[in-house]
Amino acid sequence: MGKTSHASDPDTPTPNPSRMREGDLNPDGPPITPAGMAKLRARYDHLLGTERPEICAIVSWAAGNGDRSENGDYIYGRKRMREIDRELAHLARRMKACRVLDPARQEDRSKAWFGATVTIADEDDEQRTVTLVGDDEQDASHGLIGWNAPLAKALRGAAVGDLRKVVLPGGEKEWEVLAIGYPDIDPTPTRLP
Repeated sequence: MGKTSHASDPDTPTPNPSRMREGDLNPDGPPITPAGMAKLRARYDHLLGTERPEICAIVSWAAGNGDRSENGDYIYGRKRMREIDRELAHLARRMKACRVLDPARQEDRSKAWFGATVTIADEDDEQRTVTLVGDDEQDASHGLIGWNAPLAKALRGAAVGDLRKVVLPGGEKEWEVLAIGYPDIDPTPTRLP
């Protein structure tokens, strides 16, 4: 009888999105900045190249110790390996689905589009600076707002001086766009492996 292969087996190959070519990316997928894609790829490479081999070694060692039913290293190692495999699969799907958009190459810099850094002020003149990024790289504590967040949707296409209303869980709020900026074009070409 043949061996049944599971995703958490050390011998099971895991898809490698770091070998994807630029043409493999989805042209209609959710947007992501080159920096956001690099972070996803770095996490994937770390899990695949560092964490998973360490856990495989622990599981192999623990399996050699005999009774697996009461072996904490074996049980925890197998559980952690399944978690890593799930995260690897999720990251591979996200990287394949996303389309990389470089905000530095935005032609219409007079309006807020993907990758724009926008300074806004509310009715109380409290200013806030946000950058419109992909949903996979959002981090509100650092001013990175996901492309599909209510604030980002309201700011899409806004020009300096525009007033935009945003419906938030705390109620409706009006923001004025004070400034819009984009990163400068990097003279070195971006290459996806």
